[in-house]
This record gives sequence, C-alpha cells and structure tokens, in this order.
Amino acid sequence: MKVSRGEKIFNIMNIIIMIIVIIATLYPFLYLTAISFSSEKYVYAGEITLLPKGFTMKTYQVLLSEKLFWISYKNTIVYTLVGTFISLFLSTLLAYPLSKKHLKGRGIILGLVVFTMFFSGGLIPTYLLVNALGMRNTIWAVVIPGAINTYYVIVMKTFFEGLPVELEEAAAIDGMNTYGILLHIVLPLSMPMMAAMTLFYAVGMWNNWFGPFIYLDKRELFPAALYLRNIIAGAQQTAVSSGSNIGDLEQIEATVKSAAMILTALPIIMVYPFLQKYFVKGVMIGSLKG
Repeated sequence: MKVSRGEKIFNIMNIIIMIIVIIATLYPFLYLTAISFSSEKYVYAGEITLLPKGFTMKTYQVLLSEKLFWISYKNTIVYTLVGTFISLFLSTLLAYPLSKKHLKGRGIILGLVVFTMFFSGGLIPTYLLVNALGMRNTIWAVVIPGAINTYYVIVMKTFFEGLPVELEEAAAIDGMNTYGILLHIVLPLSMPMMAAMTLFYAVGMWNNWFGPFIYLDKRELFPAALYLRNIIAGAQQTAVSSGSNIGDLEQIEATVKSAAMILTALPIIMVYPFLQKYFVKGVMIGSLKG
C-alpha cells in the first residue's frame, strides 16, 4: 500500500515527538542513577550527566546493611498487597452497582461520591477517627483511610457501563445471580481495566509515606517510603549510626537522596512490564464468539 507524502510527514513527526517524550521521561531516572553511584566530589561539582563518575557503592552498602531497611521493605510489600486488594474490592463493590441505571437513588449516591473529590473530612477529624477506632500503629491505619479513590471509581463505573448488557441478561436467564455475573462475566471482561487500577492503587500504596508518618509511631512498622524519607531527612545520623568515617559521611550525604529514590522506585518499575500487556489488549476480544 502506497503511503502518501502527508502520511510520511505525520509518521515522522510522531516518531520525533515520541523520542522527545522518552528522553524527557528517562533522563531524570538515569541522572539519579548516575548520581547514586558517583563519588561525592563529582556530585558537589555538578559534573554528573548520564554516567557515574568515581564509581562507588558506599551509599547502597550503608542503606542495605541496615536491618530496619529490610523490615520496612517487608512492611511495604504487605501494605501494598493488602491495601491494593482492599481498594480493588471496595471500589468494585461501589462502581458496579453505580453503573446500573435502574439502581434506586443512583443519582444521589453518585453525587455523594463525586462530592468527596472536592471536599474531605480534614486531617484532624480523620486522625481522631482513626485513633478512636484503635487503628493507630496497625496495618489498618495505612490501608483503610484512603482505600477508595473517587476518580478510579468513576473510571471503573464508566467502563462497566460500556460492557454489553446482553451478556449479563443471558447469564441471568441461565440462572446466574448478581454476584455470579460480576465474578464470572463482568470481571473477566474487565481484566485490562482491573490491571490498570491494580497498578495505580499499588503505586499509590507503595509510595505512601504521609499516612504512616501520621498514624505509625513504631519504627518497625514503617514502610520503605517513610524509612527512606527519614534517611533523606537525616543522612548524617544514618552515616554516624553505621560507623562510617568522615569521607563516607560526605559520600552518603551527597548521594543518599538519589539512592533512596532508586531503591523506592525499582520494585514498581520491575513489576510494570508484567501488567503493561493488559493495557494494549482489546477489552471485548472473543467475548461475543459463538
């Protein structure tokens, strides 16, 4: 098939724009990686670009040798798994009924849901509620208060509304109840959307440090994001507690922020390729066969 001159120009412009986007997205991560492996004198001199200078792993050695670091990573994995499951479960239970136009009071409920996008109870009332429920210094203080994201619920509701009603009607005629239809018909067809919501919720839970910062007092309960945040805020104390000398202390102060960011982001970056394939699959492929 012959490609016109206009299409060639359009394709070239698309390629150029995508290359610019890739560079703008990838450069900050490569820059942080280079800094985290560079010697402090090159960092302070501002000589780091994309490749490390004076290669050293001192900062990573200090961070990874801390027992609390591994405890916080274990906590983060637990918080992320439990929190993502709870968020998906509650969001689905809210979004699916709201996608049905015959639901009584649908407009009022939807209005209340949208209202929470613009107004909240506030930090102090939320803290008092969490404390009154006895959830402080527990996993529930981390995963429950922000379990439902209103925007994600609206996205899920809109997706459910786009599914063929005939499939659900056929399942109902065959004797399947509402829960069976949701589990065996709706959710299997919603895998691309559910994968995206899983990634969004998991990333939010993985990077969450403010909630634990407020509700958790015990260091052994800190997630990795909060632990590394405290390290960034007190790099000197970390070096001293690890028995580092003056040169090591300067090295840690120079690169700890970059190393902490890399250690925090790396697991999510490794997980993303396994979920990315769902973003490009057709939602209804094969659903109407036969």
